[in-house]
This record gives sequence, C-alpha cells and structure tokens, in this order.
Amino acid sequence: MKVKADDGRIYLPKELRDEFGDEFELIDRGDRLVLVPIPDDPLDALREEAAKSERSARELKEFALFPSE
Repeated sequence: MKVKADDGRIYLPKELRDEFGDEFELIDRGDRLVLVPIPDDPLDALREEAAKSERSARELKEFALFPSE
C-alpha cells in the first residue's frame, strides 16, 4: 500500500488506523522504515502473545535477552 508524506507527516488510510490504532513506534532499519503499532495496554498485549507461544516464560525471557543463541 502506498502512503504519502506531507510536511513530515505520514498519512495512513482510515482502514489501517481502525485496524492498528493511532500510535506507532518508528524503527529505522537502515534500508527501510518500519511502523510497529503500540497497543493500548502493552503489558496485556505481551501476556496475550506469551500465551500463544509454545515457549515457556523463561525461554521467552532468555530469547529476548540473547536472541542469537
């Protein structure tokens, strides 16, 4: 999907705002920019994602601290 920037602002279509919300983290990957939605309740969102995982809480923590291992 193509979006426009005007005066330093990025305009997202209403359908995307409805689905992902209005707050995003902008991540610079060097060769591209990535918008990551910020949930209304980040802790609750983290709990939901952890519940979907097949890894234990300890495994998730270790992966977050040492992703290359």
